[in-house]
Amino acid sequence: MIQTTESPVKLSHAGMNENIQEMLQRLKIVTVIGSGTMGNGICHVFAQSGFNVHMMDINQAALDKAIATIGKNMDRQVAKNTLTEDDKKQALSRITTYTALADAVKDADLVVEAATENIDLKIKIFQDLDKLCPPHTILATNTSSISITRIGSFTKRPGQVIGMHFMNPVPVMRLIEIINGYATDATVTQTVYDLSKYLGKVPCVVNDYPGFISNRILMPLINEAILSLQEGVAGVEEIDTIMKLGMAHPMGPLQLADFIGLDTCYSIMNVLHMGFGNQKYAPATLLANMVQAGFLGVKSGEGFYKYTPGSKDLVVSSRFKNKQWKL
Repeated sequence: MIQTTESPVKLSHAGMNENIQEMLQRLKIVTVIGSGTMGNGICHVFAQSGFNVHMMDINQAALDKAIATIGKNMDRQVAKNTLTEDDKKQALSRITTYTALADAVKDADLVVEAATENIDLKIKIFQDLDKLCPPHTILATNTSSISITRIGSFTKRPGQVIGMHFMNPVPVMRLIEIINGYATDATVTQTVYDLSKYLGKVPCVVNDYPGFISNRILMPLINEAILSLQEGVAGVEEIDTIMKLGMAHPMGPLQLADFIGLDTCYSIMNVLHMGFGNQKYAPATLLANMVQAGFLGVKSGEGFYKYTPGSKDLVVSSRFKNKQWKL
């Protein structure tokens, strides 16, 4: 564990309604499980909003890297005059890192799990959280597709289990998709809703069906783009250009898939396929093959595009340069 000085939560925001004031009295310590891209982004937002944050990962090197990433991202905010240097120092001072789960959650009022998108791993984490957290602790998951009801069923507090799906990059994207499990208590939903607004986000509450809303709509779109490439309907650049210029999407579906991670896309499509039992959600063979071969997009350096460190050029992977290419 690396201990830093914890600062009090800020309570003096102008125009704060009674619900938010009440929420702030209940939620003072937030534990985030996982220090990867989503985990460190979630820590960043909570710390910047005045919460004392416990960031937990089993790997101390990963925690050190996460703290450095948060610092660099805050430096960008300072350069844009959206954050002061003093605000940055105060926010970083609110983050304490842990490698032991019991220590990280023993005083937590809210836990946000942001581990790998794997159902067995998440169930194990929530079983441990249920045993280790105080009785009042709300247990949230950042899952992008896995059933909140199923996760909650492995705890003795399903009413306090909820989905809190942040978008990547967390400090920039305003949406939080809040997912009610079948047993989630309405007061928990209200607390997380008020918290999301306090963080400067726009909360949208949905119910627990495979993929929720965001990925139930987005992932089949990405999968259809991959199928179109697989069948030789058009090339990578053409597919993405049509969606950007014709549909006003800021990023084409294949580039977005690379950014999300093709392994994550594949995992979510499998959740949709199994959850609905409908063949229309079956992941494209090309997607499955790319994941098996380790071509995962930005994180591996190559997916539908080739990524070179230090370069912002969008270069189609040589594997897809032939416009007549088929699987």
